[in-house]
Amino acid sequence: MSLVYVVIGVALLQYLFFGASVGWARGKYGVKAPATTGHEGFERHYRVQMNTLELLIVYVPATLLCAQYAGTRTAAILAAIYVVGRFVYFFAYVKDPTKRGLGFLLSYLPIAAMLVLGVGGAVKAVLAGT
Repeated sequence: MSLVYVVIGVALLQYLFFGASVGWARGKYGVKAPATTGHEGFERHYRVQMNTLELLIVYVPATLLCAQYAGTRTAAILAAIYVVGRFVYFFAYVKDPTKRGLGFLLSYLPIAAMLVLGVGGAVKAVLAGT
């Protein structure tokens, strides 16, 4: 389970990095808090952070469910693909939001797979009476 926790921790550190990039972009593009709009460069950084937050809400419990019912190795691999996907998404979105598709898929699909594996395993366990 330690590897699963490491990958979740890396995803959370990644989210903090994305948050720091929003602060950096605020300064670079002169967008004063609490504004969340004003310069497209800033808005791109902000959207990456918010989109990542939206996925983290599902990512963490999906990873834990998958680890419990499909195995820690499977969960760690899928969770790591998510982290790579988020970096692909970050760099693509900041450069050109129309190119974010691959990063999105590399983030979304592992979460969907972990949910299917985790919930499916849980249902199987319930039906088996365990």
